[in-house]
Amino acid sequence: MATVRIPPPLRKYTGGAEDVEVQGGTVRELLDALEGAHPGIKERICDDSGAVRRFVNVFVADEDIRFLDELDTAVSDKDEVSIIPAIAGGR
Repeated sequence: MATVRIPPPLRKYTGGAEDVEVQGGTVRELLDALEGAHPGIKERICDDSGAVRRFVNVFVADEDIRFLDELDTAVSDKDEVSIIPAIAGGR
């Protein structure tokens, strides 16, 4: 199973867990499995069309999926997948 690193704002969906192990061959399958195990989390990551929200970044083994195959990016059992909300700043 791949390890998904959960950012602090989403840990309320995982019972406070920082890391969650889920099964899936692609990021899409991983997010579906994550939703099955932790209902409500996927809608915080993906928009109504199913795409990753604009201000959320997903990395597989330190590679941004936007520069790979997006939700169809392959995931192996040894991969670490990080969900990172973008941080806006300024005045």
